[in-house]
Amino acid sequence: MDTAIVPALSTAENILLDRHAANGAGRWVNWKAMAEEAGAALQRLGVELPLHKPAGELSLAEKQLVLIARLLTERARFVILDEPTAPLSLEEAERLFRVIEGLKASGIGIIFITHRLPEVFRVSDRITVMRDGMRVLTADKRDLTPEGVVEAMLGRKFEEEYPKLEAEIGEVVLDVNGLRSGSRVKDVSLKVRSGEIVAVVGLVGAGKTELSRALFGADSVDGGTIRAGGRPLRLNQPADAVAAGIALVPEERRRQGIVASDSVLRNLSLPSLKRWTRLGFLAGRKEEESASGLISSLGIKTAGFQQIIATLSGGNQQKVSIGKWIPTEASVYLFDEPTKGVDIGAKSDIFRVIGNLAAQGKAILYLTCEFQEAVGIADRILVMYDGAIVKEFPRGQASLEELLIEASGGRGGTA
Repeated sequence: MDTAIVPALSTAENILLDRHAANGAGRWVNWKAMAEEAGAALQRLGVELPLHKPAGELSLAEKQLVLIARLLTERARFVILDEPTAPLSLEEAERLFRVIEGLKASGIGIIFITHRLPEVFRVSDRITVMRDGMRVLTADKRDLTPEGVVEAMLGRKFEEEYPKLEAEIGEVVLDVNGLRSGSRVKDVSLKVRSGEIVAVVGLVGAGKTELSRALFGADSVDGGTIRAGGRPLRLNQPADAVAAGIALVPEERRRQGIVASDSVLRNLSLPSLKRWTRLGFLAGRKEEESASGLISSLGIKTAGFQQIIATLSGGNQQKVSIGKWIPTEASVYLFDEPTKGVDIGAKSDIFRVIGNLAAQGKAILYLTCEFQEAVGIADRILVMYDGAIVKEFPRGQASLEELLIEASGGRGGTA
């Protein structure tokens, strides 16, 4: 998505990137007309964005809205939307669906590409399933069931969406008290025990990503305390977090979780190179043995060690992003939107990996805007709103409606 945005240009300029509004002579940009047209496109989406703000300063959700608004100004006969809701909140996604309905009503054809099954049945008239680069199914929506679509996607019967292994929950491993970081993390206190999966849910902009970055030393900590294994931490940089046994699987996988231009082998080895180095030389055989074991245990589909990771599917890239931390023997795993842009089969694999880590006694903090995932895998759910934890739910005691109300600031309260 970032490659379609010019960070230095304003929101309005990005919306009208291909055709700046010109005056009668056609030589000068009519900034007033540009702002009016860009504003009208955003109004059709039902959103307000700062038209003169550099687009590079917008959030992921706001950038997505800019790209969608751009489509509305181009009067296209056909529109291809590739995972358009991935960075959007539930409310923003619903707004997009209403826009799509309007586009359909105006005669525009839409190809909507998504891994999210509810969206498939929410917006489509016909459904095509692709698997391993080939079309395996095309049918009218009314002739299909969700179960049938999933089986076509996987090529087998789908058994369990949220596999949950039994794990013994032990002592507190991660203890955060009154954490403040920048303008998005205002007052966060939480505890995660060994063997426990704690989900932090919230809408886009709630501060989840910023919380994960602060806990990993990627953003400054302005106040509060962080303890891991009973020891107080001072996280000035990610290396401090890694040394303390904290691993992060970030939201922006391709930019922050992997080195897209490098091999599967090197990506799996990066955090552990010291383990495979003796007297300044890399022990290649041990590195390959470790990578081979990870590829097998995580079910990474690859042609070989040297395959460039950018050529893997999103799900397999994410498995590498997770697997690279396993040799480090980290005790705390931070997962920030780990299933974004991942198909349903790979999601199940990722949930199984997370369950295995918890069963091994790891402390898991799972940050997501996918409320159903939190309900499915977490032992406890914390709701984040406006930079703070506002509610806690034990396993089995949270409905999707309650989570949405709390995440929208509808009731307030404290954990």
